Amino acid sequence: MQSMTGYGRAARERDGRQMTIELKSVNHRFLDLSFRMPRNLLFMEDAARKAIGERLSRGHVDVFVTYKNLRSDARTVTVDHALYDAYARALGTVSQAGLKDDRSLMSIARLPDVLVVSEAEEDRDAVTALMLETLSEALDQLITMRAREGEAMKRDLSEKVDAIERMTAAVEERYPQTVEEYRNRLKAAVEELIGSQVDETRLLTEVAVMADRSAIAEEIVRLNSHVAALRKLFEDDQPIGRRIDFIVQELNRETNTISSKSQDIPITRLVVDMKAEIEKLREQLQNVE
Repeated sequence: MQSMTGYGRAARERDGRQMTIELKSVNHRFLDLSFRMPRNLLFMEDAARKAIGERLSRGHVDVFVTYKNLRSDARTVTVDHALYDAYARALGTVSQAGLKDDRSLMSIARLPDVLVVSEAEEDRDAVTALMLETLSEALDQLITMRAREGEAMKRDLSEKVDAIERMTAAVEERYPQTVEEYRNRLKAAVEELIGSQVDETRLLTEVAVMADRSAIAEEIVRLNSHVAALRKLFEDDQPIGRRIDFIVQELNRETNTISSKSQDIPITRLVVDMKAEIEKLREQLQNVE
């Protein structure tokens, strides 16, 4: 079991290229990726999406990419001759006014925008290879953290499933008593009303009708089956969030059915407690991959 919350960071350098990738993930219904990277590296986004999708199935993941190219061929410097000519004409008019023309190479270089610095075209294959290596290491860290949090979640979820199982057993144990108690209450009420002995055959018929209407044996069987299914899923190495969410919905359905069938106060209280545990399960499952 893995959580969907985690963080991973990795930095690599090769051939004068430095890259740092940070990953931050939180819960999300599907796999949702958001990239923050230099515009000149947008060409590698598809490869990054594919690499992440192969290792993660759910969660919102923010991907932060920092890149530096320190190679000697990373930038080129050119002269904007048209702009320099415009500067020269303007300076010429000033020198005609009697000021000394002290133009030098460095003074010209300091004129705004005369020297144009351009980023060289990146070697896409080299940069993509560096990105994939860095991303793989960052994903390793992210997944390790998600797995560690997943283990803690599994222990907590297992405790809640154990509680649901105990309450299901208590409901199952209590149910036969509700039938007998209903029989005794009905018999006492009829005897008080008519002042004579009750027809046992009619009494048994009425009790049988009540027992049939309030029967919860099937719901108990399904609840126990869902509990067993959850425990099995907790040990699965594959993403299980969606499957667990479906089973929890079924748990809630069965407890609602028991609540609607039973008029017994102790069972009603047990069902309320079960629904509280199921709701806690549902909340925590929002962060299970």
